[in-house]
Formats: sequence, C-alpha cells, structure tokens
Amino acid sequence: MKRIFTSFFLCLFLLVACSQTSSSETYLSNRETGVDKKEPFPADFFPKSYTIVSVGDSLTQGVGDSTKRGGYLPYLEERLEQEKGIMDTTIYNYGVSGNRTSQVLNRIKSQEVKGSIQKADIVLITTGGNDVMKVVKENFPELNLRDFDRELISYEKNLTSVFDTIRKENPDVTIGLIGLYNPFYTLFADVKEMELVTDKWNQVSQKVLARYDNTLFVGIAEIFKESEENLLYTDYFHPNDKGYQLMADKAFTVLQNEALENLYVAAQKENELDD
Repeated sequence: MKRIFTSFFLCLFLLVACSQTSSSETYLSNRETGVDKKEPFPADFFPKSYTIVSVGDSLTQGVGDSTKRGGYLPYLEERLEQEKGIMDTTIYNYGVSGNRTSQVLNRIKSQEVKGSIQKADIVLITTGGNDVMKVVKENFPELNLRDFDRELISYEKNLTSVFDTIRKENPDVTIGLIGLYNPFYTLFADVKEMELVTDKWNQVSQKVLARYDNTLFVGIAEIFKESEENLLYTDYFHPNDKGYQLMADKAFTVLQNEALENLYVAAQKENELDD
C-alpha cells in the first residue's frame, strides 16, 4: 500500500492539528382578516426569536478566532438577525477543542446539553476532523488510505448515534452538519490523498444525513480550496476570522434556502390550528 505522507508533512500535520476537531425561528403569522376572503400576514409580520444549539469540536469552540467570540457562530447570528422575520437569536455553544465524534456523542447525552436541545429550533454540529487526526497519530509514520477507511466505519456509527440522540430529545429540530475541509491544500497542493480522505468522509456524512428528515449539510471544503486569500489561522489548520466569516455565510445560505422555509411553513400550520 502506498505511503501517502512524507515525514515532514506528518510532523507538521501533528504539530498544528492536535487540538483540532475541537436564535431565530421565524414564524409566519397566519392570523387572517376579512370576512369572506382571508389572507395570511407576511412571514415577517410577527418577528420571532429562536434558538440554536451548537455542538462539536474546535470549529464550534472557535479556535483561531481572534475575537474569542466563538468562531463562525457570531457571524451567523448577525446574518440571521438581519432577516425581517427574526427578532433575535439565542446560541448555546458546546464546542470543545479536540473532541472526536464519540466524545461529542457523550456530551450531547449530558443533562445540560439535552435540555438545550429540547428547546432548540436548530442544532449545528462540527465533527470528524479529530477522528481523522486520530488515524494520523495512531499510524504515524506508516500511514495508508485504508487506515482512514477503517476509522470511517466508527465515525459513521457514532455520527448516526449523534443524530439518533438529538432526534430522541427533539423530534422536530432541524439538524445541520458542517462538513470537513482540507487545510493543507494551499501548503501541499501536490498531496492529493488528503483531498480524497476529506471528500470520502464528507460523502459518508451526507449519507448519514439522508436517513433523517429535516437535516442539512453545509459543505465548506470548496471555500478553503478555492479562496485566493488566506483563510487559515497562524497554526495553518484552523480558520482565521475571515475563514469563520465565510463558513457563517455558507451556513446562513443553506439555512435560508432549506431550513427557514420549513420553519415558516410549520409556523403557518400552527397558526392555522390556533385560528
């Protein structure tokens, strides 16, 4: 089996990444006026507050964020609160740098996190990066692609359990998963194997999401791969402020196109029942 990393590359990989992977439901008012013909109010007639619970690794905690506010989440909050139908957002950040998916699973089973999930409108997750790093550390320096494939089986199982646990606590919540990216693309563009690993793990993540209703995938790999400006922190692994801002922009776009519309419809149906 081909060795896919040089010793130099792996040393840098281990040095910079050991700590890595580590609210606003808008209600459509449907109160109607008139006698013969009733029309619903527009979606933003009664602005609504809603809650986001974020769990995961260092990308949720915000390693590399110079403001220390929590990575991509404050930027996402700002974008959401610009929506007319959103009064404000409440975000609970349960990110812990270095957590693997099995550890994220254990944490969402805690009473504190379960309580937050039960009242959440959206749960956002970042995980998987530290599962990849576990493979690197355990198989250095003889690292092969099949080593990642073996760990991928456990990742899929644990990610499925994460979704099952969230669904048990809140059957209606929207669940969003932030995908993985390859931070070494700009420094080692000739090392294609890491790109293959990232793509394959993202594909498995989307396969897990497809088993559940009301889920969404926020792909960020292309943001880092195609950017002409530096999006990485000084550790050359985590996003910098600009990187987190672009992550938030992508998350907002996905939420706007997929999740918020569903929340509007659900709220409209609820108001129809009330009437």
